[in-house]
Amino acid sequence: MTMIYVNSDPHKTFSNMALDISISKVSIVVLLTYFFLPSSSQHLSYFSDLRVRENPKSDVDLVEFALNLEYLEAEFFLFGATGQGLDGFVPELAEGGPSPIGGNRASLDKDTKDVILQFALQEIGHLRAIKRTVKGFPRPLLNISKEAFAQIMDSAFGEPLHPPFNPYANHINYLLASYVIPYVGLTGYVGANPELQNGTFKKLVAGLLGVESGQDAVIRAKLYHLRDLPVHPYNLTVEEITNHISRLRNELGRKGVKDEGLLAPAYEGFELKFAGKVLAGDKYSLAYSRTPKEILRIVYGGGDEHVPGGFFPKGADGRIARSYLKSAA
Repeated sequence: MTMIYVNSDPHKTFSNMALDISISKVSIVVLLTYFFLPSSSQHLSYFSDLRVRENPKSDVDLVEFALNLEYLEAEFFLFGATGQGLDGFVPELAEGGPSPIGGNRASLDKDTKDVILQFALQEIGHLRAIKRTVKGFPRPLLNISKEAFAQIMDSAFGEPLHPPFNPYANHINYLLASYVIPYVGLTGYVGANPELQNGTFKKLVAGLLGVESGQDAVIRAKLYHLRDLPVHPYNLTVEEITNHISRLRNELGRKGVKDEGLLAPAYEGFELKFAGKVLAGDKYSLAYSRTPKEILRIVYGGGDEHVPGGFFPKGADGRIARSYLKSAA
């Protein structure tokens, strides 16, 4: 005989029925998960794979590559403004990497020193931001000596300058040396951004690009104000030196025009009919982009991503940079 129980509270009956249905749905999901996921011994690796998919390896590689330029800028600006590098301020960010070669306090006027110190502190922030997002690597060996910059200037002019260029001698020389570095990192961020897949990485690179662009704009604006000033003792103006540096970077990058000095030839487009270039940009006034390979060719100083030198005597670090060194071995 079938027994029928009648609940005197109909609302309670419907509530219990809804609960039973919800529990059943959850049970079905659990069972499906059980059957379609790997065995229990493989569950950990499955969820590890999920994390990898959330942070694509290519994204990690591109952001880690940027550390090389951020280390370089941080050390150059810190030494220029204070006479000390990361080891004197935040040694933990260097992670035990070798101390830079040849860093010195620059002879700067009050305004330039103030600006460069702010840049230095911004670079410390950039290092922290990147290392919060990816594992990173210790500071690579950097060469920011006057000899390294003299070699760049000699290459830019195709002959040795007499006396050798010293970036730390005065504020004009230091601004010209500063012109060499941040813009390269800026173009790297422009090139990296469309390659990124993860939103967190895109947001980070956009933030880094914004400040790096600002630094480059400040440096260019200060030099633009001084563009007609002769640079002692070379009988060359500030404008002429920037044009030679930009031409050299174009040659080393080996990918056409992606750089412009303070006086650029008029190319196509209305924006470019005015020769003065307080900011660099293509025919649509958009920032140029560079790949890691192009950047290595420039910062190594020889136009070859496989051959270390220039600012990185033993090469840059990270999987991308190391892959070119390995292929050259």
